Order: sequence, then structure tokens, then C-alpha cells
Amino acid sequence: MPFASQSTKLNAFPFFLKVAGRCVVIAGGGDEAFAKARLMVQSSAELLIVAPELESDFAAWIAQNSVRHLALEPTAEHLRGAVVVFAATGEKEADRAVVDLARALGVPVNAVDRPDLCDFFTPALINRAPVAVAIGTEGAGPVLAQMIRAKIDALLPPSLGRLATMAASYRHRVEHVVPRGNARRRFWSDFFDGKPAQLLERGQADASHAAVHALLAERHEITGHVALVGAGPGAEDLLTLRAQRLLMQADVIVHDALVPEAVVAMGRRDAERIAAGKRKGCHSRSQGEINDLLVELAKGGKRVVRLKCGDPLIFGRAGEEMQAMRDAGVSYEVVPGVTSAFAAAADFELPLTLRGVSSSIVFTTGHDLRGKVLPDWAKLAIGGATVAVYMGRSIAADVAERLMAAGLASDTAVAVVENASQSGRRMFHGTLADLPSLQARTDLTGPVMTIIGDAVAGANFHKSTPLSAHIPAPVAA
Repeated sequence: MPFASQSTKLNAFPFFLKVAGRCVVIAGGGDEAFAKARLMVQSSAELLIVAPELESDFAAWIAQNSVRHLALEPTAEHLRGAVVVFAATGEKEADRAVVDLARALGVPVNAVDRPDLCDFFTPALINRAPVAVAIGTEGAGPVLAQMIRAKIDALLPPSLGRLATMAASYRHRVEHVVPRGNARRRFWSDFFDGKPAQLLERGQADASHAAVHALLAERHEITGHVALVGAGPGAEDLLTLRAQRLLMQADVIVHDALVPEAVVAMGRRDAERIAAGKRKGCHSRSQGEINDLLVELAKGGKRVVRLKCGDPLIFGRAGEEMQAMRDAGVSYEVVPGVTSAFAAAADFELPLTLRGVSSSIVFTTGHDLRGKVLPDWAKLAIGGATVAVYMGRSIAADVAERLMAAGLASDTAVAVVENASQSGRRMFHGTLADLPSLQARTDLTGPVMTIIGDAVAGANFHKSTPLSAHIPAPVAA
């Protein structure tokens, strides 16, 4: 199940605790205590180590860092007034005794490597002071937390802390010069993602400050913009980096009903979210209403992301929306997404083109085969092209009948995926002659992609179910 759509609740909620000038007590003199001391010395807390004996490396470190040490067994008096306590003696019963003392005083306590005794957990920490990133696993996987930490650490420039400090120095001036709301939000977006950040990262501090002054001198007119963004087939990790960046910058997210909540949730928490409907049988807004909404929001100075399933330019009606933007003189851009045909092919490990078998692809909807006249692309299918049929479950029998009547062999391979790319996907395989059984599958409630062609025969069917295995329910008399 995708992480952002999980319903599991956090048992430990992350907070940032103010520790400046406050006492943090670490009970223990061995490796466990030493590790916590090295962690906490990154803060401005006052450390107190309470242990009758210290290992030599720890003792040398304490002397070097001028940390206070009491060569005593920990008592309630040592813990009184502490902001937090670490029980790190290395002995379970001794740790339990420290935990009992701390809890009696109402002081939160962490017993190292003993999750059942902990009131809080220490995260894997990325320190770019004043910026900090903390990764926690509720004590279940410290090694996992460190692995995640390493990946995030590599993404963050060493200059990030200096950039945050510089931002703080300009905050008062920005509040007086830049209007509140979208203008100020955009100023800070340009600050952290524009020239000031880029110049500071290259070590050009003076030029970075000059870039900030240039930003402050600009006229802060609010201009709207619409990004038609492909949300991909459903899995949030198939979203492009550009799409993710625009979602984080958007003031409003106008999304299709089939876009999973996990993808919509990748936008800013304070962004307005508007469901545009477009689910079969539940069209909450007409296309004209959506067009008008996008224009209205952009003319109101909003940065809008129109989040569309798959790719906006493939059966996404992006043409109508782009025309509406052009007619209204609204700035817009298009961000491609992974279309469902590609996701379905990846699920089946099938090549949509195959040397010597198929050198062309047709993207179509099942509704193209409802009419009496066969579309021109049908000739390509008969000639060996791979056909990807979008939204074709309810008329699968018509699709099969028309293609076979046009001359496509009944034993042509077929692959079907419901909810392509998602963890709950269902996969089926068979031949064109088996395809009509798909129409009776009322249990398939998610979007269905059907791929037809000789190239499909090379797919991996180990994780799929034969279409012929489905026995339609009897019709009630």
C-alpha cells in the first residue's frame, strides 16, 4: 500500500523540543551513553552525565567538550528539572530504575535500545542548523532510519543552514516590503529555490545578498499560472520531479477524481484542493466549468496545478483546457506524466514494440470501436501494431467483435490490468476471443487498461490470471 494512503496511525508523533540552556541528563558511562552524548552535543542543551564510572574514550570526550559529569549512581535529585533523560547504563534493570525515577518526576525518558521503556525516541538526525531533518521508526528500525538519513543528507546542500540563517535576517524587512499572502509566499519560494540559494551554494555570499535585494526591489504583482500536470497511473513514486515541485508551489490543486489521495497529498498542506470529478457516472463538473474555473483562479493570481490522471495529452482533454488558457491570456505549461499504457506494460513486463513483431503503437479508447465505421487505426492493428485500449472494460465484447470482424486473429494475445502500477492492481491475460468475458467483470471498479497485439505474447504472465477462468454470474430469472 502506498505510504501516503496508509490509514495506520503514528504511535510516536514528532515534535521539535526547545532545549537551549536546559538540562539533559544522560545516565550511563559506556558506549550507549557516549552515543547519546554525541547526539545531544549538537544542540545548545546543558549536558549532565551521571555515572559512577566512565569508559576511557567517553571520559576523554567529556573533558574535551567541557561536559559536566557526576561520578555517582543516578538519583531523583540528579534528574529533577531536566527537560529529558536518557537511561543508557547498558543494564536493563538499571535503565528501568532510571526510567522509574524520571517518570515519578514527570520528566520524559528514553531508555536506549529498550523501546518498551521509552516515552520518546531519538531520530536519525540531519543537522543543517537551524534546519534539522529527523527520521524516526518508533524504535522499530534504527538501521532503516540511518539508511533514509543518508539518502536525504545527500540531497541537501551543505549551505542550507547558512541559507536559512540568511532568510531569518531578512524576515523583518520582507514583512514590511512584500505584501502578505501569495506575494510573500512567492518571494520566499524564489529566495530558497532561486538565485540567492544558488549563489550561496557556490560560496558567493555577497552576490547572494545582492540577489535578495533585487528580489525585494521587484514589483510584487500577483500573476496567475496554470500547470497541466500528469499525475501518472496512480503510484506516487511515478510522479515526475517537476510535477512534485509544482505541487509544492501550487496555491490550488484541481484534481481528477481518479487521482489517488496519496498523489494529491504531495502538494502543500495549505493548498486549496478542488475535486473536478470526471469519474464515470459522477461528473461533478462539466469540462466547460473546469475551463472557467482554471481561468478564474489564474486571473485571481493563483498558481494552479490541474492534476490529471496519466498524461494530460493522452485522453486528458488537455487540448480544451489549453485553448481556454490561450483565449483568456492565461500563462500555462504542460508537465507530462507516465500514461497508463506504459504502466500496464511495465506490470506485465511486456514490450509495446518488439523487433520483427511490432514497430508501432496505437493508443485508443474502447468507445472508438462502438460506431459502425471501423477507425483508421484498425488497419494498423491488423498489420501488427500493439493496441492499448483505455477505459474499455464496459464494451470489451464490442472491441473484440469489431477487431475480429475486421480480420484480427481471434488468438491474438491480450493483457489486462486494473489499477496499473498500484499495489492493489489485478492482472489478467488471454486472447482476443477471451476478451468479452472482461465485460461481465463488475468486480473491476478501478480504471482498466487493455493491451492487444502479437508483442503481448512475450509478456510475463506468472502474476496474472487467465481471462477464461472467469465464469460470469448467472442472470436472475
